[in-house]
Amino acid sequence: MSPEEWTYLVVLLISIPIGFLFKKAGPGLKRWGAAAVGLGLTLFTCGPHTLHSLITILGTWALIQAQPCSCHALALAWTFSYLLFFRALSLLGLPTPTPFTNAVQLLLTLKLVSLASEVQDLHMAQRKEMASGFVKGPSPGLLPDVPSLTETLSYSYCYVGIMTGPFFRYRTYLDWLEQPFPGAVPSLRPLLRRAWPAPLFGLLFLLSSHLFPLEAVREDAFYARPLPARLFYMIPVFFAFRMRFYVAWIAAECGCIAAGFGAYPVAAKARAGGGPTLQCPPPSSPEKAASMEYDYETIRNIDCYGTDFCVRVRDGMRYWNMTVQWWLAQYIYKSAPARSYVLRSAWTMLLSAYWHGLHPGYYLSFLTIPLCLAAEGRLESALRGRLSPGARKAWDWVHWFLKMRAYDYMCMGFVLLSLGDTLRYWASVYFCIHVLALGALALGLVLGGGGPSRRKTASPATGLASGKLREE
Repeated sequence: MSPEEWTYLVVLLISIPIGFLFKKAGPGLKRWGAAAVGLGLTLFTCGPHTLHSLITILGTWALIQAQPCSCHALALAWTFSYLLFFRALSLLGLPTPTPFTNAVQLLLTLKLVSLASEVQDLHMAQRKEMASGFVKGPSPGLLPDVPSLTETLSYSYCYVGIMTGPFFRYRTYLDWLEQPFPGAVPSLRPLLRRAWPAPLFGLLFLLSSHLFPLEAVREDAFYARPLPARLFYMIPVFFAFRMRFYVAWIAAECGCIAAGFGAYPVAAKARAGGGPTLQCPPPSSPEKAASMEYDYETIRNIDCYGTDFCVRVRDGMRYWNMTVQWWLAQYIYKSAPARSYVLRSAWTMLLSAYWHGLHPGYYLSFLTIPLCLAAEGRLESALRGRLSPGARKAWDWVHWFLKMRAYDYMCMGFVLLSLGDTLRYWASVYFCIHVLALGALALGLVLGGGGPSRRKTASPATGLASGKLREE
């Protein structure tokens, strides 16, 4: 593990006891205490580069105040433009930010764009009320008021997920501050249920990264190995990549759970990133609060079983970095300048690659996903429905195997980063996934398969087991 990885791990681990300290605190202590801890962590890891996050916050807040009816698009343009400047600092002869500054900036971008969208929704709802002359009560999911500058700063620097996620909306943050009877919300048991696989994943990460180091792929000697060895190598590289993020995101979720952050009644049917989808009346007494069943789906960032064992490429995206996937679907996919699912996905993947950074490997990997989506959608539509139940099971196993190999292949671009290293490795395995995807797409078109749609269809199951086994 690098020194930066050790720092991330320490930050994640100390957030757990800090969460227990804040859980039963009042709204004021939660707001300013959590912001003080987050700002302290930012100053400690980023130093003077903390100025970048402050500039981004002040610019977004100014846009919200100036144009509340269109601040979402303006905030998206502002924060993504600042990311370009932020990543070009070395080219401009300015000090290069630390990796921790980049992590803070990434999560801050998501939070500020979401905040602007929530303010715009509130403004539009208020305008409708004024036009109709009928004043309704507080609408579910809407903010009670436009956040002040200090409230925006406290949300932005809240220590929860400040470097690793999960992403959460301002509405989720407010619900945590105003949580009724927080002592009745379970934390310890959900935390232990969530945390138990993390040590195993950590050991598997250390073992696989030691036995199959990524640096070997950059050496000339690697390309003297036979083709099967080169093909195989991407499997343990992606395995180590997954184990690393499983540990980080489970630890980040545990920090939220310790604080009771993102806890909602099960009846609210919360979604990762978005929060409750149904309105639930708050409990009127500690006894009623204690009798309710809660979950932490709002801050759930990874479904390890779903990631590894779902059948399709498109489902694999849903189970990975789930709160960010919700953000991308809500704020990028829905406003994409296209109607086709594949083209909208390509637009979303392009902006996702840009959000991650400017390394060519990100773009090569992310922009391979739409090709895989188109190929699996066409071929699935053309063939799977014609098969017998037994043949469908066999189809799903083959589909799952190819899905995992596609992600192995794309991961190499994500971790190698440079154009030369990525293309060199892909060329050494004869661009096998690109060739396979193009062949599957052509076959699907010949057989008359329809294109993939974002709407759910009756086609394949999303997992290979009839009843999913969950970590919790």
